[in-house]
Amino acid sequence: MLQPKRFKFPKMHRGRMRGKANRGAEVHFGEFGLQALEPHWISSRQLEACRRAIVREARRRGKVWTRVFPDKPITKRAAETRMGKGKGSVEYYAAVVRPGTVLFEVAGMPPEVAQRGLELAAAKLPIRTKIIKRIEFLSE
Repeated sequence: MLQPKRFKFPKMHRGRMRGKANRGAEVHFGEFGLQALEPHWISSRQLEACRRAIVREARRRGKVWTRVFPDKPITKRAAETRMGKGKGSVEYYAAVVRPGTVLFEVAGMPPEVAQRGLELAAAKLPIRTKIIKRIEFLSE
C-alpha cells in the first residue's frame, strides 16, 4: 500500500476540505479518468483496491496512473482510553480529495474495458465519482 517513505512531522492536523480542486482536475496522461464529485479522505487501502480492480479488468493491457497519493497521516486513540495524554498513534494514511480531482487515469485499452474498469474502481470508493474523457485541443 502507498505511504510516505519519510516524514518530517509524523502527525498532522485534520484541516478542512473547502472548495473545488484547482489542480489535478483534468485528464493529462491517459484517455479516460475517474473524477471525484465529493470531498473525502481516501485511504491507501481504498486506492489499492481501486487500482487492483482496474488492472484486473484491463488484463495487462494498457496503463493505469494513480493521480493522488496518501500523504496525510490519520491518527486514532486506542479504544477505552481516557482523554488527555496526547494525540493518538498513526492508524493509516489518506489522500485529501476535493471535488473535481482526477483519481485514476487509464490508456491503451478499448473504451469499453476502460469504462468497465473505472466503474469497478468507483464501486470501491466512499464517494460519488464520474468517468471523464480526455479533451483534445486542436493546435493550429
